[in-house]
Amino acid sequence: MDVVGPLERGLAVLRVMSAPGGHRMRPSELARATGLARSTVDRVVATLVHLGHLREIDREVELAPPLMEPGNAYLAGCGIPDALGPVAERLADEFDESVSVAVPDGDGVRFVTQITRRRTMSLAFRIGDLLPAERCAPGPIFAAEWDEAARAAWRARRASPEHFPAVPARPAVEAEEFDRRVAHAAADGWAADDQLIEPGLIAVAVPVRGPSGHTACAVSVVSHTSRHTVASLAEATLPRLREEASAMEAALARVLAERASGGPGAAAAAAAGADPARTAKRELGPEFLQSLARGLTVLCALDGTRSLSEVAESTGLARATARRALLTLEHLGYVEHAGRDFRPLPRVLELGYAHLSSLGFAEIVQPHMADLVRRTHESASMAVLDGDDIRYVARVPAYKIMSVDITVGTRLPAYATSMGRVLLAGLPHTERAARLAGAGPRPITGRTVTDPAELAKIVEGATEQGHAFVDEELEEGLRSLAVPVRDGAGQVVAALNVATHAARGPVEETLAALLPPLTETASRIEADLRAVTRGRRLRLP
Repeated sequence: MDVVGPLERGLAVLRVMSAPGGHRMRPSELARATGLARSTVDRVVATLVHLGHLREIDREVELAPPLMEPGNAYLAGCGIPDALGPVAERLADEFDESVSVAVPDGDGVRFVTQITRRRTMSLAFRIGDLLPAERCAPGPIFAAEWDEAARAAWRARRASPEHFPAVPARPAVEAEEFDRRVAHAAADGWAADDQLIEPGLIAVAVPVRGPSGHTACAVSVVSHTSRHTVASLAEATLPRLREEASAMEAALARVLAERASGGPGAAAAAAAGADPARTAKRELGPEFLQSLARGLTVLCALDGTRSLSEVAESTGLARATARRALLTLEHLGYVEHAGRDFRPLPRVLELGYAHLSSLGFAEIVQPHMADLVRRTHESASMAVLDGDDIRYVARVPAYKIMSVDITVGTRLPAYATSMGRVLLAGLPHTERAARLAGAGPRPITGRTVTDPAELAKIVEGATEQGHAFVDEELEEGLRSLAVPVRDGAGQVVAALNVATHAARGPVEETLAALLPPLTETASRIEADLRAVTRGRRLRLP
């Protein structure tokens, strides 16, 4: 077949960077790890940086949250997190144990939903992590439906633990033992893991079937030998898991039917329109690999089963171009097709998803804030509302002789700060009024606004203008400008600001210099938050 070489090489770079310890690398290291020429790696990296999938940090590049878009498209299309996520949450609360949902991926098992109970010893697997079928509870359930070719592939792979970096290396499981567990799963409708991944970790799993009647995924309850034996865990959880299985199957069928009747989903709609790679090629010239960009656009548009015509229309690509990308992705194991339709496979999640989905809030925002500091030469901070105060959750200082001495964890009164005012502006009107009335504002400097009516007017102005500016109300000589940061649902969850000295110049000049980069930075942070939290709750510090 006619493989799209730049797409194949670009995905090879992303796979290397997705491996443990590879999330941030120099281009020279990528050349050695992939075996590609340094000039080829440089062009691949330049293209991926332009697309936002990689980010340049000094002389290195690191994975960036927009790389989660192909994985998010797969998860949306398969329907499993949307259908089973609420049930998994409920079961985790009921059992007070971690609950996972996994899908078959070749001779492995890949997680698509994780509801973790936070304990001293708790589950560390992430969405996108791949486990060997023989060393986890869902594996025998999936293996019960393997054909001879799949079983032969498993036997050939069994002694190669390097394929599964998410699990600690251990001696290979005997084929006869795995066959016994597979037979048990087929006969009894459930399977167990008795410390096969690591000592102390146990789990039980049940299958959830898709509309075709085949096992679509498995739901596992995971515990520790300090709390259960396998027998006691099965006794405590299997009756409820079996009760919920039919409800989960109905929910999955309903979600998939909605996907099928609704046409291309959000990912495909977002990709619709003119081919953006063509414009980038004109701007960046030969350093931009247009076929790599187009292939990734195709992968992002596959949020379910799509025909070639649908993919071409949603991406703005010619049918021949879309077909070459799809066939290359099929050749590499990311897509399969039946008849005229193509659908993404779980292997898409190997492209950085496990690492990026586990990023904390500060890890997501910090690179953007550092870039803001480089652009403005002023300190940048992020805060959340905590009672009547704001609490700093991230900060990047600008190194000056005179600087603002604030650290993460610092609390300041919301009414007297720019971040507090945009956070108050993001509240429902009645809650905002109640907070302002109960704040008991007092003067901090001679310019602090303390009149409740005037404060309410200022906060309302922040709602309309989309920013708040505080001029020496918190400290003499200190000015700060803040904008809201919203989550995927459009709710204000944090505020981003820059602080400067009043001697910088007139207020108008300060606003003109700082507001555009501040607003742009907030928009980039919001895009990353949407990518990382798609289908998951945002965890604020």
